[in-house]
Amino acid sequence: MKKKNNYPRHMKKLAAILSVSLLLAACGNENKKSVDDLIEEGNLKEIRARKSELSKEQSAITSDINKLDEAINTLDKNKNLNLVTVTTLKDSTFEHFAEVQGNVATDENIIIYPEYSGILKNVYVKEGDRVNKGQVLAKIDDGGLSSQVAQAQAQATLAKTTYERQKRLWEQNIGSEIQFLEAKTNFEATQKAAEQLQSQLAKTTVTAPFSGVIDNIISNQGEVVSPGQSQLFRIINLNNMYVEAAVPENYLPKIQKGTFVKVMISSVNKEYDGKVTDVGSNINANNRTFRVKIAIPNPDKLIRPNQIATILLNDYTAASAITIPESTIQKNAMGESLVYTLERKTDSTGVAQKNVIETGYVYNNRMEVTKGLSPGEILIVEGSKSLRDGQEVKISKK
Repeated sequence: MKKKNNYPRHMKKLAAILSVSLLLAACGNENKKSVDDLIEEGNLKEIRARKSELSKEQSAITSDINKLDEAINTLDKNKNLNLVTVTTLKDSTFEHFAEVQGNVATDENIIIYPEYSGILKNVYVKEGDRVNKGQVLAKIDDGGLSSQVAQAQAQATLAKTTYERQKRLWEQNIGSEIQFLEAKTNFEATQKAAEQLQSQLAKTTVTAPFSGVIDNIISNQGEVVSPGQSQLFRIINLNNMYVEAAVPENYLPKIQKGTFVKVMISSVNKEYDGKVTDVGSNINANNRTFRVKIAIPNPDKLIRPNQIATILLNDYTAASAITIPESTIQKNAMGESLVYTLERKTDSTGVAQKNVIETGYVYNNRMEVTKGLSPGEILIVEGSKSLRDGQEVKISKK
């Protein structure tokens, strides 16, 4: 059985015309000298004549090509079809998150004040230094207090020796009770005085209350400092960070101590998994919110106190849902939501079909479709705004 040729008749004619033109040009050139031969002979007149001839042939071929392009544009039905992009719908897990604003904080972010008045004699750290808990940061001039401590300790040692001697004598029934009690009282008093002076002397040494980073040195070496007035250092620990936020009371059943939530820090463009460490017991009567604290990791030390954070509270999850780009949805005069799907005709063309859908939650520009679409259908994603039901379209290959 002879196979039917489906090649369009107009395309056959165009191909025949082009073939004949090329054949005539080839036959006419059979007896002509080649360009290389003409150049080798060096006959300037013949070279110029050949150039003029080839220029005319080039103009004729260009004109024919332009005519063929016009014919193709007129006769190619697919040329004027709307171009669309498509995607195949699939089931997927859809999660919706409510967003609540909060602030990053840490309890280990303090200003260190001196506990002793005097000249700031030595500063042992620089801004940006990492320090350990108990590490010496600075020394304040004690103004001779260390000498007083040494003298008090010597007196306490002598009083102790006297007391122990009187105690042994008293145990052997030698001496009077009043001598024993006076020695004991003197020892206890001198010992306590020495301890008080030693405690005062210890305040001249400034130490780190916790491990962290020296963020700022506020007082310089040589300045006179006073308790409660002079700020010495700001020390921060960036390990124990948390976000504090006021959450609407309707989320109270969904949040409890230990609940995991997502936290977005937009300034560093990072999302973290956080854990609720504290839930307030009071509802603010003014804005109907309750306070929560959410601990967040900070391994790369990008999080800083007072950064703005967005807490993402998962308030809805659908294990098997169809979601589509929110931008594909249109509204008709009755307020219904519409999208277009595609029924394929060929690999590159199809017919647009209008679908009325019902929608649910939207998050991150993805809309949940609760009714009107099924897995496996082909959704028109781009190019649907000017379509009509039943219109033939061309599918973009991108």
